[in-house]
Order: sequence, then structure tokens, then C-alpha cells
Amino acid sequence: MKIGFEKSTLNTIYNNKQHSDITNEMNITVLMENLKKQNYKLYPAFIFMVTKIVNSLREFRTSFNEEGNLGYWSEVLPSYTIFDKKTSTFSSIWSPNGSRFSEFHSQYEKDVEEYNGTGSLFPKTPIPDNHIPISMIPWSSFTAFNLNINNGGDFFLPIITGGKYSQIKDEWFLPVSLQIHHAVCDGYHASVFMNDFQRFADESADWL
Repeated sequence: MKIGFEKSTLNTIYNNKQHSDITNEMNITVLMENLKKQNYKLYPAFIFMVTKIVNSLREFRTSFNEEGNLGYWSEVLPSYTIFDKKTSTFSSIWSPNGSRFSEFHSQYEKDVEEYNGTGSLFPKTPIPDNHIPISMIPWSSFTAFNLNINNGGDFFLPIITGGKYSQIKDEWFLPVSLQIHHAVCDGYHASVFMNDFQRFADESADWL
């Protein structure tokens, strides 16, 4: 973990425990078309896109390590929920990053096959410290969503949630919620995330 942050700037906002969240309806029409051509599912593509965006900005990777030191991870890994249809319960697992989507998708399928249906909340251990929580609620759309990980108020990494996509005329839209700690991120970083997500969706033919 690399250490580097302006401590005085952080302390002012950190002491106020300020969190922010934003939800946008993302146009995934082009993405859905390209996924269908390649016979890929939306959820692993969503995880891949989100992780790429978070790794592109240091502010999204800022965190405390296990020694309590503030710094930023050289990379973060996706920790995502999977659903057990038999018991209607979730498990949270993680997968290593892949430079290419096909590589990540293969690892994703292996992990889901191995750990789904275990009855454990966190079946894949050890869980790396440098992970970000990602989830999707495919049964319900939303215009706002909030999920807090308190952890004493010092959980700085972003929390990303997708919802049920819907069709409006000939286009498909996916609600995406981003939650950030205002000590390390603000509206600028939230806007970068949303704009990059839309760009990744529109240019999905280049990376699928």
C-alpha cells in the first residue's frame, strides 16, 4: 500500500463523517447489444467496468490499511455478491483483476461455480484488504440507493450498486448508484465515475 495524502485537508472533512451518493440511469443499449453478440452476461461486465474505473483514480483507492496508516492501494479488487436461488441468500466473493474482459470473465465463472450455494456469507478466504464492494439488485429498479458500511466512519472506498435494467422505447437503461466518503472524493470524482461508465458502455465493442 502506497502512502500519500494531504493530512490537513482530510482531517477537516473526515471529522464531519460526510458521505455522498449519486444514482444515474446509464444508457447500456450498445453494451447489451455487444454482450449478446459475445454471449456474455451483464453482471460480470458491470463488475469489470466498475473495477477498471475505480482503479483509474487514486482517490477511489484511498483507504486505511490494517496498521491504521492512510494511503492508497496500487490496485483494488472486486468483491461482489452472488445469489443462491435455492435459499434466496447472498454470498460475497472476490476475484482477481484481469487485463482483458475474457480473462476476468473466465475467473468470474470459476469463482461463482465454486462458491455459490455454500451457505456462507464470505466463502472465499482470505479476503484481501484492497477490495471494493460491488452488488446488483436485478429484481428492482431505483432512482436512489444507499448502503452504508460504517466501520467507525473511516471506510473510504467507494460502494457501487446496480439495479434492474429497463427498456424505454428502443433503449436500455441501468440504474447505477455510487457512494463515496467526502473526505477523499467529491462531486468531481462522482462525475468522472459516471462519465467513464457511460464511455465504457458505449465503447464496449473495444474491450469485449
